[in-house]
Amino acid sequence: MCSFLAISREVKSSLGLGAAVVFVMGMTNALNWPIQYYILVPLGLEYLGFIVYIIVIAASVQLVEMIVERVSESLYQNLGIFLPLITVNCAVFGAVLFMFIRKYTFLGSLAYGLGGPGLGPGHRGHGRPAAKMARARVPRGWRGRASR
Repeated sequence: MCSFLAISREVKSSLGLGAAVVFVMGMTNALNWPIQYYILVPLGLEYLGFIVYIIVIAASVQLVEMIVERVSESLYQNLGIFLPLITVNCAVFGAVLFMFIRKYTFLGSLAYGLGGPGLGPGHRGHGRPAAKMARARVPRGWRGRASR
C-alpha cells in the first residue's frame, strides 16, 4: 500500500509500478505452479512451499528490476526503492497461495496472476487524480499546517 500511495502521483510511474506488479504476479504464478506439482509434491517437500514461493517472488522482482533499469532509466529512478518492495507485497504472495488453495490449473493460475486483481488499473486510477491535484491551486485556508 505504501508503494501505491507514494508512486501513484504521476501517471507514468503508476502505470509502470502497476505493470511491474502484474508481471511479477503472472511470472511467479507461472513458475510456482510447476515447482509445486512437479517437484515439491512428488518429493514430499510441500512443507518447503512458502520458502520456495518467496524465493521465486524475490528472483522475479530482481528480473523485473533489471529489465526496467535497462529499458527505462527514468521509470527506474521514479520507482526507486518501491520496485524491490514488490517482493514483500502481500498481494503477490496471496496470489500464489490462492492459486493452490483454489486448485487452479496451470493456465488458470497464469490467468489469475496476470489479472493482477485490479492492481494495474488501481494504480492508474489513482495516478490521474493525484497528478491533477498536485497542479491544482489550493486556497490558503485549505493547505493545512505543514504548507503554511
